[in-house]
Amino acid sequence: MTPERVGAAAWIALVLLQFAWYFGIAPPAAGSPWIALALTLPPLLLPLFALRSGLRRMLLWIGVVALFFFCHGIVAAWTTPAARVPAVIECILCVVLIGTLGWSVGRDRKLRAARH
Repeated sequence: MTPERVGAAAWIALVLLQFAWYFGIAPPAAGSPWIALALTLPPLLLPLFALRSGLRRMLLWIGVVALFFFCHGIVAAWTTPAARVPAVIECILCVVLIGTLGWSVGRDRKLRAARH
C-alpha cells in the first residue's frame, strides 16, 4: 500500500468514527449529537477543497487538521471515561495520518536519491 492510500483510509475512518462516537459509542451527555457533528465534521471535510491539487496536497491538509483531533482525543480520553475508547481510536488514527506524511516524504527522498 502507498502512503497516500493508508492516509486516505485513516482519514475516512476518522470521519466515520465521529458518527459512531456521537451516535452510538458515547453520545454527548448534554446536547444533541447533531451539534457535536456540526462542530467536528467541517474541519475534517475542509481538506476536500485541496483535492483538486492532488491527493498528496489533501493529505497534507488532513495532517494539519489531525493535530487538532489528536489533541481532542487526548483531552476526551483524559476527562470523559465513557469516551475513552473512541478517543484513543481517534488518537491512533491521527498518528497514522501524520505518520503517512513522513512516510511519503521519506519515500520520495529515497526515489530522488536513487535517480542521481
